[in-house]
Amino acid sequence: MDERHATGARAPELMRIEGLQSGYGEVTVLWGVDLVVREGEITALIGSNGAGKSTMMRTVSGLVRARAGRVLWQAREIQALTPAAILGLGIAHVPEGRRLFSAMTVEENLLMGAYLRDASRADLRRDIDRVYTIFPRLGERRGQAAGTLSGGEQQMCAIGRGLLSAPRLLMIDELSLGLSPLLVEQLIEALSALNRDGLTILVVEQDVVTALEVSASAYVMDTGRVTRHGPSDELLRDPAVRSAYLGVLAD
Repeated sequence: MDERHATGARAPELMRIEGLQSGYGEVTVLWGVDLVVREGEITALIGSNGAGKSTMMRTVSGLVRARAGRVLWQAREIQALTPAAILGLGIAHVPEGRRLFSAMTVEENLLMGAYLRDASRADLRRDIDRVYTIFPRLGERRGQAAGTLSGGEQQMCAIGRGLLSAPRLLMIDELSLGLSPLLVEQLIEALSALNRDGLTILVVEQDVVTALEVSASAYVMDTGRVTRHGPSDELLRDPAVRSAYLGVLAD
């Protein structure tokens, strides 16, 4: 957990969401979501399937248009910007299902993450090599078609693609979906190392214990609303959270 959080100091706000409403067609999914992501921390978003977690991620990244409310990035409203403009600000979104280009190689997929950057070839090479250091398995498969990778390798590639945009905030939707516990542990270790290096992370994670153990703060969503939030260690002890998500009966 972030040392600043453990000592009680508050990290500065990087992103604030206020009263966010959005949905699809005539269906409203988010009903006034409030959430804060603090710089240099890992923030977790947990909740059951259909709670609206993915819709919130998609709304922040501009893929779904906000109907009401605000998304503030360093105090600037961004909810009306295009996805490309939001990515250009430093907000990278690793979507649920990875969404790789299956016929392209691992390295070609990584390079797609840098398409908005005005970076030299040397800088891109440095950043790709950094991804291979974080995920050595990708380095071994750099010339392999992404569609032939295992689920865990595809998730590594999707995260690596997000890192190639040089983000200040990396949002990861459904980190562990369909992956073995061993692969999830490897991904969590990689994200923790990235966070120690200063990267701010917002993660949607089905494994509630893992999410709360790796993050400094967390938000619980249910039917499009935030129902609980606070320091992750406190939520891990919350009887209502333990009953709803860990199968532990409340006292």
